[in-house]
Amino acid sequence: MRALDLLKLIGVVIIVAGIALKLRTTLVVVVAALATGLVAGLPLFSHEGFFQQLPYLTKPGQAGIINTLGKAFADNRLMTLFILTLPAIGLAERFGLQEQSAALIRRIRAATVGRLLIVYQLFRVLHGAIGIRLNGHPSFVRPLIFPMSLGAAQARAIGGEVEEQAIEKIKTANAAAENYGNFYGQNLSPVQAGILLVYGVMQGLGFAVGVWDLVWYTLPVVAASILLAVVQFWWLDRWLRAEKRQ
Repeated sequence: MRALDLLKLIGVVIIVAGIALKLRTTLVVVVAALATGLVAGLPLFSHEGFFQQLPYLTKPGQAGIINTLGKAFADNRLMTLFILTLPAIGLAERFGLQEQSAALIRRIRAATVGRLLIVYQLFRVLHGAIGIRLNGHPSFVRPLIFPMSLGAAQARAIGGEVEEQAIEKIKTANAAAENYGNFYGQNLSPVQAGILLVYGVMQGLGFAVGVWDLVWYTLPVVAASILLAVVQFWWLDRWLRAEKRQ
């Protein structure tokens, strides 16, 4: 491989270095894209409109780096709609959403962290099956499910105090419940991107398969994820009970 070909991998080096130095991710990715494009000989701008007057920054027939980045952002702008939910969640938290959700769960005697999380995972699987995509971590886990999990743990802890190690384990379990439910649940819907992607690939390879066939074969995997989660969250409840006795 020629040195110039190796130099085109500079974007990878920039991203690794940026992550290692804990720099702002968006800035690191943009700089890596610009560096890779310039090393590959791409112009900054496409040769059209106003940019035709800048021959030193454009090349006829080649898409510009800036234009490509802008088009990618515009094509995927719907992915940023979750930002609209952040002010509403912030206001709800400001006026006591977390405190009220924790107080509610404390009044339910049968509630434990594990039971709450398996119910939440089933809730996320249901939403995936009916084709509804939710930004679970910012919209549900942080403002609602984690405070409720912590409230359930506090209700069963001696003196209502939960140790830092237990809190971290509860946070991890909350993230697991969201990821299990969202990742596997979405494959139960024939209109979700994951199913459509697999369907397109299978069709391209010449396999006669329908989207409902893919959903059908996903069912055992979803069932296995739920059973494994039940074991994981039951074990978490058992660990929390053991910690309480110490």
